[in-house]
Amino acid sequence: MAKDDSKNVDFEKDLARLESLIGELESGDLNLEQGVEHYRKGVELLGTLNRSLSAAEQRVEELTTALQAELADLDQDADDA
Repeated sequence: MAKDDSKNVDFEKDLARLESLIGELESGDLNLEQGVEHYRKGVELLGTLNRSLSAAEQRVEELTTALQAELADLDQDADDA
């Protein structure tokens, strides 16, 4: 499995786990200690997910910048021809 595929699987798995924790918290079936522990795990997962999203956003920006530079070079080459 490619590195990006692994990150995507981890992201999806973490997101599903966060959604599950939220559902369990919203159910009202947890005692106080369980609720606090679920909340702690949720905050931790949220931080992990935010870091993953930030990294993906940065990568998209880098790819966009590279593509724009490549297109500008092609446009320049066409103008020179």
